[in-house]
Amino acid sequence: MEHKTGLEDYYIIKNNKKLRFGYTTGTCAAAAAKGAAEMLLGGGEIREIPLMTPKGILLNLGLLDIQREDNAVSCAVRKDAGDDPDTTDGLLIYARVEKMDTEQWKKQRDSLVKKNRSEKNHSSCLKDDTEISEIAPQIVLEGGVGVGRVTKRGLSQKIGEAAINPVPKAMILKATEETADKYHYEGQMKITISVPEGEKIAQKTFNPRLGIQGGISILGTSGIVEPMSETALIESIRVEMSQKRAEGMEYLLVTPGNYGADYLREHMDLPFEKNIKCSNYVGETIDMAVNMGAKGILFVAHIGKFVKVASGIMNTHSHSADARMETLCANAIRAGGSLACAKEVLDCNTTDEALAVLKKHGILEETMKYLMDRIQFYLNHRSYQQILLGAVVFSNEFGYLGQTESAAELIEKLQGTQDE
Repeated sequence: MEHKTGLEDYYIIKNNKKLRFGYTTGTCAAAAAKGAAEMLLGGGEIREIPLMTPKGILLNLGLLDIQREDNAVSCAVRKDAGDDPDTTDGLLIYARVEKMDTEQWKKQRDSLVKKNRSEKNHSSCLKDDTEISEIAPQIVLEGGVGVGRVTKRGLSQKIGEAAINPVPKAMILKATEETADKYHYEGQMKITISVPEGEKIAQKTFNPRLGIQGGISILGTSGIVEPMSETALIESIRVEMSQKRAEGMEYLLVTPGNYGADYLREHMDLPFEKNIKCSNYVGETIDMAVNMGAKGILFVAHIGKFVKVASGIMNTHSHSADARMETLCANAIRAGGSLACAKEVLDCNTTDEALAVLKKHGILEETMKYLMDRIQFYLNHRSYQQILLGAVVFSNEFGYLGQTESAAELIEKLQGTQDE
């Protein structure tokens, strides 16, 4: 009989397709820890374990590669991202749960304290006596092979800590504590989460940009992966922005995608390594910057996306809105374009094709001036003019097209950060 996880009836319909839900690396780690603790304290062997997720969905997850030692048990849960394009899909997430007697616990604690006080690079995930134990009964949680270590400020964990986010950490400790209570175990335990393939897979994630080295992050706020989740994408932008702010960046450099990043690197004298990718979420990026106390954002963007901002469209994904040709047409008319020119623009399929029409009619430069004015207006409108916002807009075929009124000031501010 096929194993049922409890997610069989959970899905969304997108573009007329049924997309399955999955579960996070944090859920896998918590389930593996619970299963290992159950076998360690209960003495038997189990092949699946129930786990309630923060989202309120009860899962029943299979336990793999069970290994037993004298005072420890380890097992793994395989990550299933459902139909979400997740690079961690299929990875085995391991938990090793070990009993420690009082003397062993004290030695472990003293050793960790000494190590943290002596190592300037903060390589251990523990900082002082108060952080040695997540009291749940005296359970210490560590990251092992394939779990990344934090090397930059601005994340949920301190420098040197394992990249196990707060919600997964709470899930792991709660699941293990409940198992200890079930068996009336009052001693100390150590949990080590590891991901054998984590270091290799991490190179395909945002971790290197965020300064997380040596492996993946153990993630998840709900315990459940919703396919093509906008929430997850926006959260990744928030995390990267939070890090930049923690590094002292008051003025942020943002590119919507790879085109913007390539143009920035090849054509602009700005700190490329400090850019943040916002994908289609222009409005959310501005909102987050305001809330984090940033002083400004310079967007470096391809016209195919940012022409929409000139109509007040702050999510530039084609499924949310288009209006590219209508916006170009309206500004072409402002620039003195003829009815014939307007009709030609409206019949175009791509922005580069429309730009060629504007150039043919001799109004490309003037149209871009009007377009930049409208982009500036709607950027300011989104932030209620609480921060300085601007944009540099380009085309792959036509190159630099223009910049908004505040762009020059933002460029100057960002150039001043290059040597910091």
